[in-house]
Amino acid sequence: MDAAVNLVRENFRFPVDLLREAIEKHHPAITLACSFQAEDIVVLDMMHRLQPYTKVFALDTGRLHDETYDVAEQIRCRYGDIVEWYFPDKDAVQKLLGAKGLFSFRDSVENRVECCFIRKVEPLKRALKGMTAWVTGLRKEQSATRTQVAQIEVDKGNGGILKYNPLIEWTTQEVWAYVREHRLPYNKLYERGFTQIGCSPCTTPVFPGEDLRAGRWRWEQPEHKECGLHKDGSGI
Repeated sequence: MDAAVNLVRENFRFPVDLLREAIEKHHPAITLACSFQAEDIVVLDMMHRLQPYTKVFALDTGRLHDETYDVAEQIRCRYGDIVEWYFPDKDAVQKLLGAKGLFSFRDSVENRVECCFIRKVEPLKRALKGMTAWVTGLRKEQSATRTQVAQIEVDKGNGGILKYNPLIEWTTQEVWAYVREHRLPYNKLYERGFTQIGCSPCTTPVFPGEDLRAGRWRWEQPEHKECGLHKDGSGI
């Protein structure tokens, strides 16, 4: 990485050191949530170097971009069949679509949160069953809703297990410096102006000067732009 980048910040630990400690403490009951965004792939690479058998999971909402599946396949080819996929409950999806149609998430924040719960939050709870810790690629720079996120949190919403956010203080430049240095696969949507990549109907490119999370749920206010996966934590 660029030597001029200052990685020594108050109350901040180097991601690899934090991950090493987390793996030593929790393996095999620790897992990485991978959405195949650049941050998650950086963390996946770090964890794989430390412990190749660390668990990794992904949530297939049923509405991901083709480009996301493309990079997921590149990850499989590079690291092996390490990602365990979780899917929403079929009956819950059918009930939602039957009652409210295909695009109810555009009608209100409440409807969008309902869709996210079915497609993301409930599968997450299954993915974390039996775990004592999980790892994310969250960064403070990503949005106004993440500025208070700590590097280590107690995840109250998932039974009080620990949640590690090793890149929380990293900048976009640091993430991409790592991607380039290690020649990691990345989602080609980044080359089309995307800065945050989620479900296809809910993600658009970001224009110069906009917030990094502006392309997620573009019709909503910034303070609402979380899907429910990252709530109810307290730093330690």
